[in-house]
Amino acid sequence: MKDFTLEVHGDHSYDSTGAISEPIYLSATFRHPGFGQSTGYDYGRVANPTRAALEKSVALLEKGERCWAVSSGMAAINLAMILLEPGDHAILGEDLYGGTVRLTQEIYGHYGISFEYVNTADTKLVKAKMRPKTRLIFLETPSNPMMTVSDIAAIAKIAHDGGAILAVDNTFLSPHFQKPLVLGADMVIHSGTKYLCGHNDVIAGFLTVKDGASKEAERIEMLVKSEGPNLSSMDAWLMLRSLKTLGVRVERQAETALKIARWLQNQPQVTDVYYPGLTNHPGYSLQHRQAIGDGGMVSFKVKSAELAKNMLGKLKLIAFAESLGGVESLLTYPIAQTHAQMPKELITRTGLDDKLLRLSVGLEDAEDLESDLLQALKE
Repeated sequence: MKDFTLEVHGDHSYDSTGAISEPIYLSATFRHPGFGQSTGYDYGRVANPTRAALEKSVALLEKGERCWAVSSGMAAINLAMILLEPGDHAILGEDLYGGTVRLTQEIYGHYGISFEYVNTADTKLVKAKMRPKTRLIFLETPSNPMMTVSDIAAIAKIAHDGGAILAVDNTFLSPHFQKPLVLGADMVIHSGTKYLCGHNDVIAGFLTVKDGASKEAERIEMLVKSEGPNLSSMDAWLMLRSLKTLGVRVERQAETALKIARWLQNQPQVTDVYYPGLTNHPGYSLQHRQAIGDGGMVSFKVKSAELAKNMLGKLKLIAFAESLGGVESLLTYPIAQTHAQMPKELITRTGLDDKLLRLSVGLEDAEDLESDLLQALKE
C-alpha cells in the first residue's frame, strides 16, 4: 500500500463489532485462558493491543520490522544511546537538538562512552573520524536548527564498513517524506510529539529498526520491558488518530514553508534563510535524491539579536513557543530555548547564534503568516 493509504488504515483489522476506529484497551493486565496459555497479552507494560497497533502502523510506514512507541522523543533517543557500553565511541552530528546533546554529555558521558560531534554533511570527515571502537553514528537530516542535509546512504555504508550502526532522527521530515531505513540506516527515531502527532497535544516517541531479529532489537525489547518507558494506550490511540492525516498535513506545511522561505529571502531585515527546498541551499540536490519533500521547518537570521528578541513579543498569529510540527505555526528562539545548554564550541561551529529564529510552519494561510512576520520584523 502507498503511504497515504497506510497512514489512514495502518495495521487496523476489524474486530467483531466492525469498529472503524481502533479500540482503546485501558486494561493494565490480561486474563490467561489457562496455565501456560496466553492471548499474546499479559501485562500492559510489556504489551498493549492499542499500542501494538500503533507500533505496527509506524513500522509499516518506515518499512521497518519492529517499532517501539514510548513516552517521548527523548525516551526513544535514550533507547539508542543505552545500547552503548563503557569504552565505546559514537559519532554524532554537530548540529542536533539540544536535548540530545544534553543526554550524551550529562548522562552517558559519565559512563566512559566517548561522543564526538562532526559535520555529518562531510562524509569524508565522518569516515576519517571512525575508530575501532565506534559503535554508533547518530544524525539528523535536515538538522535542528541549521537545516544541514547529510547523505544517509553514504554514511550507512561508512558505519557498516566500520562495524557500527546508523541511527537517524527523522523528526523534521516524518516517514511521509523520508525513509532512512530504506536508505540503509539501521534505526530511525522520531519525536512523535511533532509531525506524527501534528496537533501539539500528545508527547510521544518512536524507535523503529530495520531488522527485528538483530542483537540491537533484542536488547531494546528487553530494555523496554524492564524499564517501562512505553506509551500509554490513550496516547497510542490519539497517535493512531493523528497518523491518518499525516500526509495531507506535511505536504501542505511543506508547500507553505517554501513560500515563506522565499518571502523571507526578500525581506531587508533578514540576512540568511535555511530551508532545503531553496535552490541555493548546499544540500538541495542531496535532499531531493533521498527525500520526496522538504518539510515545514524554516530557520532564518535577522540583522540583530535585539530584533530577534523583539519579534517574539510582537507576534499575533504565530505563537512564540517551543516544539514544532503542529497545525499551529510556532516561532522558537533556539539559543535560549531548544539549544540553551549546547556547548559553546558546537554553537560556534554550526553558526547558531542569537540572531537565529526557527519557524515551524502550520496549516494557516501563507499570506496571513507573512503578514504576521512582516509586522513583527518592523524595527
